[in-house]
Amino acid sequence: MDKAEALKEKILKAQEAADIAGLYVLEQEANECFDEQTLIAYYANILDLALENLTDALGSARRMQMNEVKDFATLRALYEYAVEHYSAGKASDAAALFEILAGLSDDARFSEAMTQHQAFAERLTDFGQFLDDAADLEATQRNGTFYISAFRTGGNGTDES
Repeated sequence: MDKAEALKEKILKAQEAADIAGLYVLEQEANECFDEQTLIAYYANILDLALENLTDALGSARRMQMNEVKDFATLRALYEYAVEHYSAGKASDAAALFEILAGLSDDARFSEAMTQHQAFAERLTDFGQFLDDAADLEATQRNGTFYISAFRTGGNGTDES
């Protein structure tokens, strides 16, 4: 069995177990092995699991815990989905997704950052302008977060870490 086939088998096992975190563990390997079409399907599977987890959390009125691996991976996937909408010119859809994310997590820093994202998506419909004018990517990198967690403008003007 070649490397790609072995990876597909691991991915299938993770999907069958609804293991979104396990899929993220395989992400680098997937990016190295798969062509663009296969990667699109791979990320679609992650998003499907994230949406199922979102539905479950909303149905049980449960806030996701950032320190729980499954919840962390779900929040990351949903954040990436919102950013994808924003970068595709669908700022109002992204703003709605950021609003949901702000209320979904128990993590105050994440929720505040999502509130900032929502406000910017409502004002700055161009994602590139958001990155240029609002996001502080250097501070975000120092914060070590998977989401943009620091902003140059719009909040209190300081690092939102």
